[in-house]
Amino acid sequence: MTTPLPADDIAAAAELETLAAEIARHNRLYHIDDAPEISDADYDTLVRRNAAIEAAFPHLVRTDSPSAKVGAAPAGHLAKVAHARPMFSLDNAFDDDEVREFLGRVRRFLALPEGAATLLTAEPKIDGLSCSLRYEKGRLVQALTRGDGQVGEDVTVNVRTIADIPAVLPAGAPDVFEARGEVYMEKQAFAALNARLLAEADDPEKARQFANPRNAAAGSLRQKDATVTASRPLRFFAWGWGEASSVPGDTQSAAITAIRDWGFPVTRQFQAGGDLDAALAAYKAIEAERADLPFDIDGVVYKVDRLDWQARLGFVGRAPRWGLAHKFPAERAQTTLNAIEIQVGRTGKLTPVAKLEPVTVGGVVVRNATLHNADEIARLGVRPGDRVVLQRAGDVIPQIIENLTRDESRAAWTFPDHCPQCGSEAVAEEGEVDVRCTGGLICPAQRLERLKHFVSRGALDIDGFGEKTLVEFLDLGWIREPADIFRLAAHRDELVGREGWQAKSVDALLAAIEARRQPDAARLLFGLGIRHIGSVTARDLMKMFVELPALRAAAEGVRAGDPDAAERFALIDGVGPAVVEALGDFFHEPHNQQVWDDLLAEVAPPPFVVATRESRVSGMTIVFTGSLETLSRDEAKAQAEALGARVAGSVSAKTGLVVAGPGAGSKLKKAAELGIEVIDEAGWGAIVAAAN
Repeated sequence: MTTPLPADDIAAAAELETLAAEIARHNRLYHIDDAPEISDADYDTLVRRNAAIEAAFPHLVRTDSPSAKVGAAPAGHLAKVAHARPMFSLDNAFDDDEVREFLGRVRRFLALPEGAATLLTAEPKIDGLSCSLRYEKGRLVQALTRGDGQVGEDVTVNVRTIADIPAVLPAGAPDVFEARGEVYMEKQAFAALNARLLAEADDPEKARQFANPRNAAAGSLRQKDATVTASRPLRFFAWGWGEASSVPGDTQSAAITAIRDWGFPVTRQFQAGGDLDAALAAYKAIEAERADLPFDIDGVVYKVDRLDWQARLGFVGRAPRWGLAHKFPAERAQTTLNAIEIQVGRTGKLTPVAKLEPVTVGGVVVRNATLHNADEIARLGVRPGDRVVLQRAGDVIPQIIENLTRDESRAAWTFPDHCPQCGSEAVAEEGEVDVRCTGGLICPAQRLERLKHFVSRGALDIDGFGEKTLVEFLDLGWIREPADIFRLAAHRDELVGREGWQAKSVDALLAAIEARRQPDAARLLFGLGIRHIGSVTARDLMKMFVELPALRAAAEGVRAGDPDAAERFALIDGVGPAVVEALGDFFHEPHNQQVWDDLLAEVAPPPFVVATRESRVSGMTIVFTGSLETLSRDEAKAQAEALGARVAGSVSAKTGLVVAGPGAGSKLKKAAELGIEVIDEAGWGAIVAAAN
């Protein structure tokens, strides 16, 4: 017998509210607790009842409607959105000693006394796609992928189709809470998905097949059509949080327990705070269970349990000081090396690549492996035809670790002394093993790779500027150097009407280019591909020099022997002689000077500003000397940088403040000679407290 529909809006709204709560509860019982209370048929009856009422009363459809969980969500594009709090990745460890060293760094940073307990949580590192779920007043309002850690992609519509993820949090949850975790696909579901895609394909040879469950999860979550996502068997595990108006507990363990109680799945292998021995024991237990788990994992994550210590430890580069991923040993397999090919990178480095007889390692089919450089080839003695042992280091990068036929009497493989792309001489600099093409931008391989790097997500991040587009513009002669990208508007009419281009797509690309006329200075510097200048180093340099012309002047000054310029570089922690030399070499080359000048004629990066708290030491150079008793030197430095100050290792006329502890010697004397203000550790604590 069919139950009549509600008679009016009030009755319909009340029943929809009841159905939403009931279906969400059964989703949790089935997908999370593995303890269903009703049959599949009874569950389907509830879902159909909800759909019937929504069809009759469409103006009453709820934002947490169960219909969004079954593929009825509308399609949407993946907009880029900045994270409220950066979504950083973890540093890795590959053996127990590295874990012990991690804990040692934690204890040294916090200046903990001997014997003080340092508890760690431990949990499997799920091999999926990281996602941040933002709830406001208990309702899911936004979901973002990790992206580059600063900016992610908006996958809110797609995430609403994942049954594991609650649309509403229970009463008592914070007004604002970002749950963070991993979207993943179980191994069995992955195999079934590939089988279905193969069966549905018109041409089996061209059927879309995912390489592994992680790729399948990422590809499924990032669909533009949410109904496709809804058809894929995605799951979710929570492991942390981002922005929160309050955190439910003062330890990682307590917070994760609360998150689980709110309806988020948490791995059953999660271990609450224990000592180092307990954490390493958890690693061994999880590793032993790895093959039998329904989902892929590639290690165990440790986190300092106390949240007040996490806050003090903070971050370094793009990783927290309070967390570590302990990766599992690489999986291995044997195969045949068929050929060795040379790839030319964006910096001109010649990298030998082994072309292999396809072999499955850790669930992934591997056809290529890096051989790194000429020394590695000589060490392994590899030649085409050799039988080799392959491993995926950290379950990610394939590499050859052993040659099983090196003793056979065949000629050795010879590393080329000329670039295979442009014929220019290929040489290794003194003291270096890497061989590099000397052709620079005249080398087609370098030109393309350098330009790809320039427009990539970590650099200028120009939407729609992929490799295919770059190759087309290079072939047309419209682009040879970065500045040419900003002159493409002159070719608009020529581009419209070419295959694959319409007025709308051309104007969208030109608009994306125009949007980068005032780029972030650190991203621009990183995008130029100067040796030794990664994204973190670029930011460190710009923190010191603020504007790009000042950086160039200092680099040229060092090359000319200017001690003041050298001192400015010396003040930057983590920037050593190799970085300074690379900058000097770059600006010494006339062609690079021309590239730089042309580019800065087209773009105008604003002064580089790092978000810091205003304080009386903002902009000051500070020197810490003597013994600090309540905090470590690293923590003091982190505090100073957060207040907008720079930390130097020696006292000079540019020093604004000296913080002196017991045992301060020559630095304290020099400060007195120069008339520089000196305070003790308590005085420094008062400055920090005043800024909070």
